[in-house]
Amino acid sequence: MADEGDLVNDGWLGAVGRDGAQRPVGLLLTLSEADTIRRLELPVHTMLPVVLRQLLLPVVLDALGLPRTRQEWSERFHRGHFTNDERERLAHYLGPRYGDRFRLFDAERPFAQVAGLEALSGETKTAAQLVPSVASGNNVPLFSTLSEADELLLAPGDAALWLLHTHCWDTASIKTGAVGDPQANKGKTTGNPTGPLGQMGVVVPTGQTLYETLLLNTPIWPDGLEPGDRPQWAWDERPAGLGCKSPSEVAWSQRPVTGLLDLLTFQARRIRLITCETEQGLRVHRAIVSAGDRLTQTSEVEPHTAWQYTAKPKKGQSHRRPRRHASGRAAWQGLGTLLAMALPEQSDGPYTSLLLRQIGDLQVGRVLSEQYPLGVETSGLEYGTQSAVVENAIGDELPLPVMALLAQDDWLRVALLECVAQADQVARALDGLNNDLRRAAGGDPLPRDKGSRPSMQFLHTLDGTMRRLLTGLRTVDADDEELLERAQLAWEQSVQINADREANLLLTAAPPRAVVGRTVRNGDKEFVYRSGKAIGIYRTRLADILPRAAEEHRAKCEETAAV
Repeated sequence: MADEGDLVNDGWLGAVGRDGAQRPVGLLLTLSEADTIRRLELPVHTMLPVVLRQLLLPVVLDALGLPRTRQEWSERFHRGHFTNDERERLAHYLGPRYGDRFRLFDAERPFAQVAGLEALSGETKTAAQLVPSVASGNNVPLFSTLSEADELLLAPGDAALWLLHTHCWDTASIKTGAVGDPQANKGKTTGNPTGPLGQMGVVVPTGQTLYETLLLNTPIWPDGLEPGDRPQWAWDERPAGLGCKSPSEVAWSQRPVTGLLDLLTFQARRIRLITCETEQGLRVHRAIVSAGDRLTQTSEVEPHTAWQYTAKPKKGQSHRRPRRHASGRAAWQGLGTLLAMALPEQSDGPYTSLLLRQIGDLQVGRVLSEQYPLGVETSGLEYGTQSAVVENAIGDELPLPVMALLAQDDWLRVALLECVAQADQVARALDGLNNDLRRAAGGDPLPRDKGSRPSMQFLHTLDGTMRRLLTGLRTVDADDEELLERAQLAWEQSVQINADREANLLLTAAPPRAVVGRTVRNGDKEFVYRSGKAIGIYRTRLADILPRAAEEHRAKCEETAAV
């Protein structure tokens, strides 16, 4: 990249084409040729929503406007690419209009930074504080190859990605007090929340090309964008009197968002990248990260999260709050949330994201084909110790049948949720078998929060099967009940095979004394635990959970006996 770090024209993003070949592209080429790009090659799973929200979507929405009707959205989507007129408007937006505001190292207005930002202490820190997987301060990952004493040199393109990542996902640790920040105290700022995305489980619908992904992440608003709503690079065009601080200045404010563009490009930190010359060219080696704007609450127009609805919230709290992803669980295990199309107004429960509800509505109107190969990417960070460190990154991608998003016709959704529930119930049955075998051998059940459970290995073995099921059900028709029934039978048989494999491993590992077992007294009652009794209880549970597989097995046994 050039010395100013031109994000518009320099090749700093890795684009993977339909043929699988990767090439470097700048922001303008990424958008104008979005129909030829299958996906972006990004360093971590949490980076996709960052690039979409902080760059691609706001540029497209501000330059071309929001679709106001399903018909307008449909015309854009089925065209499959930007028109020549739209490409010219994007080129003008990223050229004469705002091109000079996308320069990473501009002296007066560096992109997503504060020019001349200085720490009250006069010190700077290593660029590692921008990258959660590298040791910095209290954030010391277990497998980091660098210590805080090592110098991390970031190429300009990588620095741009991690700069935006910090705005979205930064920890809630103490931030450097900045010169000119009236809220800094004793050289630091405390009480910082995590970045906005760190407070939710992010859900991003994806298509066959980057162009389709952009449309799938574009909400349809009849009234268009809010008057005065501007992205961070056009903050000076906002109307006066809104009481918000400019993201290009040191001072910050606690506030709600004022529109979709403001939400997508929210500047949760005040940052300055510091460069040095190396044999490889210009590199970012130091940075200052200080406090930035704070959201008073997650906006209800937030498009990239599912919600937890509370019918009777506490005083001062909203009915809806963002749902986080559970660590250690595959995305398909959370289908109950992704497919929760109806708002549970009379009770507590999940409610899917705005964009997935919109996709369901588009399918109702025949805008999207029933067989459209929709994908969903989920991402999140798990924080620890007052959210000051990153403990785990969560990321997954999932094929999702569009038919399952229909609010008024839930036959496919019910079938999918039954499959997920069966996996969960069988996993619990395996844990129950393990605990009974431990009791029979003279031990105690595993504590809830300790030890390796057979259910974890079992659910992992089902991962590929569930993804194949979801991919196959993309093409099922509403009137093809026989195909759906066969798919559910095949699923149950696969679950049975994998569960029996885990159960046999548990029985093999049980010591001989588990056959004799033992009697445990609890109050006035006695409980007998033996391996034979334990496996009998397990098989009875399995037959109840997997009725199709049990019936098929029973029919085959009767047929064999008859012969």
